[in-house]
Amino acid sequence: ILANLADYLGLKGYTVDCAQDGLSGLHLAATEHYDLIVLDIMLPGIDGYTLCKRLREDARRDTPVIMLTARDQLDDRLQGFRSGADDYLLKPFA
Repeated sequence: ILANLADYLGLKGYTVDCAQDGLSGLHLAATEHYDLIVLDIMLPGIDGYTLCKRLREDARRDTPVIMLTARDQLDDRLQGFRSGADDYLLKPFA
């Protein structure tokens, strides 16, 4: 889904950076400025909950974060919002 979403946003004129794991995502977020971060929970290295928490603790605390994930339980959603996500979107989506 990462490649499809990146391609679609690119076609719509957005500049998109992608990270395949939590550590790479944290590095990108720490070194670049983004208008939005779309974050999966199940990332290798650092999971999305931890990554979002760390983003909120660092200088990027104002960047909106949308969690895009297959984790559909209420506890997952609550943990996402507690970690600092602004929205929580389940995949697959249409």
